[in-house]
Amino acid sequence: MKNRFQDLTSLDLYNNKKQVKWLVVLVSIVIGGGSIWYTNGLVEELRERERRQIELLSSALEYAATTAENLTFINQEIIQQNYSIPIIMVDAEGNPLEFRNIRFKKNANADDSVKTLNRELEEMRAEYEPILLQEADIQVFYRNSELLINLKYYPYIQLAVILLFGALAYALLNQSKIAEQNRVWAGLTKETAHQLGTPIASLMAWIDYLRNSPVWDENKEIIQEMDKDVVKLRMVTERFSSIGSKPVIKPENLYEVIEETINYLRPRISTKVDLSINADSKDLEAMMNKPLFEWVIENICKNAVDAMKGKGTIIINVLQDSDKYVLVDITDTGKGMDKKMFKRVFNPGFTTRQRGWGLGLTLAKRIVEGYHGGKIFVKNSEVGKGTTFRIALHGNHEGASQFITEGILEY
Repeated sequence: MKNRFQDLTSLDLYNNKKQVKWLVVLVSIVIGGGSIWYTNGLVEELRERERRQIELLSSALEYAATTAENLTFINQEIIQQNYSIPIIMVDAEGNPLEFRNIRFKKNANADDSVKTLNRELEEMRAEYEPILLQEADIQVFYRNSELLINLKYYPYIQLAVILLFGALAYALLNQSKIAEQNRVWAGLTKETAHQLGTPIASLMAWIDYLRNSPVWDENKEIIQEMDKDVVKLRMVTERFSSIGSKPVIKPENLYEVIEETINYLRPRISTKVDLSINADSKDLEAMMNKPLFEWVIENICKNAVDAMKGKGTIIINVLQDSDKYVLVDITDTGKGMDKKMFKRVFNPGFTTRQRGWGLGLTLAKRIVEGYHGGKIFVKNSEVGKGTTFRIALHGNHEGASQFITEGILEY
């Protein structure tokens, strides 16, 4: 019971991973917003404390200017203890008299120092109203301390660091997941190819026996069809073997490969489906592994037949995109889909059929993008009218083979 509950929980997380991502983003925003709100409260409290300190300092200065008593304590413990808040005292004409905690350039001359004071004074005028020492006719200008300024921006820096760390962690985990999936795919396909090898060899022997037996004349067509299916099983085994290892990519006539594939499909799908192929040129070549690319065409066409419920039209257009790329557009007259489904259809397990595994388009994407260095995507689709899938492959041009080889997924 416990294991079943864990499986259901994992399934829910997988099927709702988009919602989970938004939940994580929302929680991050709440945490970041809370941090900013709390830090801003501290900044306001510190700002008020600094203002009270400036008022105390101003009162001490005013008192010192109007009394003849010994003011050593006031001078040392109040006036001279301001190590952080920048202040400038000016006379009635606005000329600086005294200042503290003003940063000057290193090795600055008198003119540079005056410019620095005037610039600081303008910033202070814009930031706070000055405190007036009426008895001495002096104004005290001040601004926030460096600590207060840094504290004000701290939560934003903290949030940026958290987001950067989160993005890095997500990228590493995603790469780890992809690497794990690659190992699973490779292991599964190699084991499948290995397991299919023995029964296929046995079937080939039995067909060879039937050819030389008395039943051959009466059952010739049946035995030939059986032989075709065994050949197909051998091709499937070769495909699985190619997925489990580094496939050989070489130039192939794109039109002929697709034509051969649909000729195989026609007698094996509904007779109410019209399959046709058009091409800019029947001599277009593309860099591919033929058995794997045939698998891609088969998967997309079979999905199209299901979408049309066994009745409709599938048109395959072979196009010259540029000197480097060739395109294959596969258009059906099926039920179509919304735009939000364009990317989801390639997710493992995504299917609209009750008994479907949802691996056909996932496998197609892996073959085209992972092994051929190309692209496969939904070019357009309209609900009730049909869908067009586009495949982009590298043409037979100089450097294409090296480029694809470097881009193939490593296992």
